[in-house]
Amino acid sequence: MEALSTRRIVKSGVIAAIYVVLTVTLSVLSYGSIQFRVAEALMLLCLFSKDYVVALTLGCFIANIFSMVGVIDTVVGTAATLFAGVCIYLSRNKLNFFTASIFPVLFNAVFVGLELWIVLNAPLVLSMIEVAIGEIVCVTIVGGLLMKALSKNKAFMSMIKNEQETI
Repeated sequence: MEALSTRRIVKSGVIAAIYVVLTVTLSVLSYGSIQFRVAEALMLLCLFSKDYVVALTLGCFIANIFSMVGVIDTVVGTAATLFAGVCIYLSRNKLNFFTASIFPVLFNAVFVGLELWIVLNAPLVLSMIEVAIGEIVCVTIVGGLLMKALSKNKAFMSMIKNEQETI
């Protein structure tokens, strides 16, 4: 069993906090049937460590407390983030930044699309398509390009990788 170092806990806390701050401060884009949750670009960090799966799930949970959909979003939206993060982490040796983004796109389109349909009576297929488009923009395009550029930076890579975790 891996030891949780103070450094790993702090890095996870910072990532969770960044997710919350980006989502809440950009709330006009982050919530609703058409959403561009910029913080979702961070999902690709799950390729580097399972710590980020936990951090992003926690950040999503806290951010979803402020959702217009209510408490259900803390369960449904957070579950989508958790499942996507786990799938990214488990596939980390087989996928690149762009192909790994399929998990947040699919899980959020289905989970959040269903949630919007049930809670807001939004059209089901349209809701799923709108959520998927937002995820493609934020995770696939913004996140993929950002992570591809940052992965060339040795200082960034040494900062985000965990010294005790084997990948």
